[in-house]
Amino acid sequence: MIVIDSDDVRRIALSLPETVEKEAWSMPTFRVAGKMYITVPDDQTSFAVRCPRHERAELIAAEPEKFWVPAHEASSSWVRVRLAALEDLDELRDILVDSWQQAAPQRLLDDHPALRPGGRPDPAED
Repeated sequence: MIVIDSDDVRRIALSLPETVEKEAWSMPTFRVAGKMYITVPDDQTSFAVRCPRHERAELIAAEPEKFWVPAHEASSSWVRVRLAALEDLDELRDILVDSWQQAAPQRLLDDHPALRPGGRPDPAED
């Protein structure tokens, strides 16, 4: 069984186009075009990603062992993800890419059409 940790979050995040790491609130954050899309709290057992609030409730209801929102972030458009609950690195990448897509400017989305969750090109483009 593979153990996924914050180093995996960092490695995958920094592999995404124009991502930079910047410390904020004494924790690593990852940004694209100046917009934050991942934070790794200091205990490094979880990470937070962008997530539209209407989707967040469904995620938490479907997999409460994996997703949650701390009370102080309830009004935000972020969700926390427990590293130990992830199935594999593909799932981690899918979550990180989804958050990157929400923060990335249109020009990057246009420049990287094959950058889809899981790294799989859109079959319609084949």
